[in-house]
Parts: sequence; C-alpha cells; structure tokens
Amino acid sequence: MTSRVYKLHSTLELPLEDVYEFFENSDLPADVEEVDITRRNNTLIISAVPATDDISKYTPTAQLKASITENRVYEEEPETEPGKPPRRSGGPQWGAFEEEEEIESELVEYACFKGDRETVLQNTALQYPMFEVLVQIALEAEKGALTAVAADDETLDAIRIVDGERQAASVTVAEDPSSDEDDDGVNWRDNEFIGS
Repeated sequence: MTSRVYKLHSTLELPLEDVYEFFENSDLPADVEEVDITRRNNTLIISAVPATDDISKYTPTAQLKASITENRVYEEEPETEPGKPPRRSGGPQWGAFEEEEEIESELVEYACFKGDRETVLQNTALQYPMFEVLVQIALEAEKGALTAVAADDETLDAIRIVDGERQAASVTVAEDPSSDEDDDGVNWRDNEFIGS
C-alpha cells in the first residue's frame, strides 16, 4: 500500500499574506523540492515541484487550490476615556455635538481552501506530500476545519483539525445502507397483482 488520501473535506480560511509567509518559512516534505504559487484572478494554485526526476515533466503534480476573497477586518473599538460616557448606537442625539469616531478597518485578502478532495487537492503525483502540506496549513489557520482519511504506508489515519488545533478523530467502518434488504417494502418483480 502506498501513501494515499481517500477522503478530504476542508473549510480552511487564512489571510493570503499568511499563506505566502508560510511557504517562505516551512519545511516541505522530502518528495517536494519547492512549490510554485500562481494566482489567476481569484484563484490561488500551489503546485508541487518534485525533488527527483522520477516524475516526467509532462505529468501534472499535485496542487492545492484556494479561492481568494476580500473581507473587511475591523480593529478593536477604542476604549472610552474615564469620565466620558460610552458611545451610543443609533441615530443622532440632540445636544450631542461630538463626532462619532469611526472604527478603523481594512480589506484583507483571504485564501479559502474549501471543498472536497477533488476541489482542494488535485492530481495524483505527489498527492500525499501535498496533503501533508495542507495539514501544516490547517494547523496555522485560525478559522475553518480539515477532516480527512489517509493511508501512510500500512496505517489508515483519520485527521481532524479545527481552528488550528488537532482534534480526536477515528475511522469507522459502516455497512453500506444500499445493501440492506428492506422487508417492509413491496417487491414489484414478484407481485401477484401485476400481470406480465
């Protein structure tokens, strides 16, 4: 058995600046020499560059894909000065000549690794090493979750990371509901009331 990702779902969001910073300082898996980061409009594509010549240059290597969105981030509301009444919400107050302070904000670009395996982690060559990179990114993300079932050599692993923290996870084998025989239903093939 080789290392492989069987199931993956991600809702990770982190500032785009943090993603670039992550790749400047991170240790990549041994099979990945470096990554190519490409931005096409509102899509970020992070492609693996193989460390060896075993993979043909015409074989597409695994890539992580994220959509880029802009979110307005507000700074903390300033504390009121002692002896000064707290800020009021609502419309203008008669007799209030003080100007309301606006809360500082800025537009921040976020990389959103959202979707299932085929959406977030594409192509099979170097797929498991790029999955390991995605796990590292999940540990850096303050928002979102990553759940996955992957096999590393002989071991099947369940991975669950929520808001940058590893959570307990397990793999459960369940019977396929479609294989259950339902005795309460009507068997239309052997129904004596329907003629052939």
